[in-house]
Amino acid sequence: MKFIMKLIAMFFFLVGSVWAAVNINTATQSELEGVKGLGPSKAKAIIEYREKNGLFKSVDDLDKVKGFGKSSVEKLKGELAVDSSDAKKK
Repeated sequence: MKFIMKLIAMFFFLVGSVWAAVNINTATQSELEGVKGLGPSKAKAIIEYREKNGLFKSVDDLDKVKGFGKSSVEKLKGELAVDSSDAKKK
């Protein structure tokens, strides 16, 4: 019985981690590149913008980053996130 419970817990952990949105305020280059639609240059642009201008208040702020427009931000909204506690640090 313990084995089955561990298996179920592991399943939910893995499913949750796969579907979890990537926080653009804390993500590394490789974590950002793992998002469908973000390649190395866009991931680097996010990090450079974040380092220069501070943390993002919302995912919509990505349209301020070179290479992102409103339509590309809309497509990425389900994959990316900003933790509300991050926005207060800005």
